[in-house]
Amino acid sequence: MTSTVVRAPISSTLSPVEALRTLRADRHPVALHGRWFDAPGVAVLASEPVRVTEGPGGPDPFDALDAPGPAIAPDQGAAIGGGWFGYLGYRAGRLVERLPDGPHRPHPLPDWWLGWYDHVLRHDPRSGWWFEALWTEERAAALAERREVLVERLSRPPLPACAVQAGPFAQAPDDAGHRHAVARTIEHIGAGDVYQANVCLRLEARLDGDPLDLWARGVEALDPPHAAFVDVGDGRAVASLSPERFLRRRGRSVSSVPIKGTRPRVADPDRSARAHAELRGSTKERAENVMIVDLVRNDLGRVCRPGSIAVPRLWQLEPHPGVWHLVSEVVGHLRDDVGDGGLLRASFPPGSVTGAPKIRAMEVIAEVESTAREVYTGAVGAVSPLAGADWNVAIRTFETAGDAVWLGAGGGIVADSDPDAELEECRTKARPLLAAIGAELSADSPDR
Repeated sequence: MTSTVVRAPISSTLSPVEALRTLRADRHPVALHGRWFDAPGVAVLASEPVRVTEGPGGPDPFDALDAPGPAIAPDQGAAIGGGWFGYLGYRAGRLVERLPDGPHRPHPLPDWWLGWYDHVLRHDPRSGWWFEALWTEERAAALAERREVLVERLSRPPLPACAVQAGPFAQAPDDAGHRHAVARTIEHIGAGDVYQANVCLRLEARLDGDPLDLWARGVEALDPPHAAFVDVGDGRAVASLSPERFLRRRGRSVSSVPIKGTRPRVADPDRSARAHAELRGSTKERAENVMIVDLVRNDLGRVCRPGSIAVPRLWQLEPHPGVWHLVSEVVGHLRDDVGDGGLLRASFPPGSVTGAPKIRAMEVIAEVESTAREVYTGAVGAVSPLAGADWNVAIRTFETAGDAVWLGAGGGIVADSDPDAELEECRTKARPLLAAIGAELSADSPDR
């Protein structure tokens, strides 16, 4: 089946979050916002997918991403057009490696969810809104009708935001439980089982309102570079406010940008400068970062051309909401016989949120954590036949099921980690997220 790329400008003054609200009643609205596809300030919205795959039970998502896509006729310039949008939850790693079941799952979500969208709304801060479609004769009438509907919606005044409230957020496990998990991980490191493992806790609350508005509040408050929203249906959604890029493929070029190393970033310039200098000079944080860089190099080396792996950035300090992070970048050139599914299968889950060596670290995680991860520390993103692939690391991510909402927070544990400091790092990462949505920790939590 041959597709033609159709692009049409839309005259609209709506912001991306305002435009997303016009898709609220559609099936499975999704959104990307930030620095996706190497376009700062871009937003991509879609709804009404042509088909959906989710698991367990559905087709292997890595195979689905490698299945031949539509043959694309020459396009009309830079476009995204459509493609697969969705997530690979942390448990999708069980498709890659044999892993233990892990702890209790309070609110199970699909292990993965992917929707094929043959049209999108794309917002460019310079040129405004565009309707883009992978146009086929078979879908011509439906796409023409859809374009009219979306043009009409975006021409209206903004819809009001719906009220949304979450919290207070209760911590699981409690402080003692998380300290014990960190201490047990340090014992594994001392025994030579792992060099590093990422250990997280969960913050959970009651949600009153639509997760779409929860995500919108977070985006407007924090403007994260790799924000993504996925409505799975039946009250289940992923509202990711991630700062971290997992994988970007453009043509045959691939990059991964792992984050490892954190210090608080506060309004007081002197305290913030001290934290900045402390992170820059921390032997522990730099060692933690380079361990993950080596892991990512190994993952990409399995599917990239020999000799093409490089590290153009190492230990670069970047400001993010409420924190300073140490950021590195690993690049490579994908072999001609490897597609997006093969790239993800070789790299998933992200090394920065598992540990090294990865498989043993995931076994330790399953042992020491008190609740199972769902989408958290997996990846959210898209694969476009035009723009390539772009996936975030699903951290700083709210997940919802019915009236429950939860947020994971964690950190990399190494031999000289301090359990009290690791607990505080979890809170440092969570505080800006909770503040952005107008929430706070439960009074039962000691952070007061």
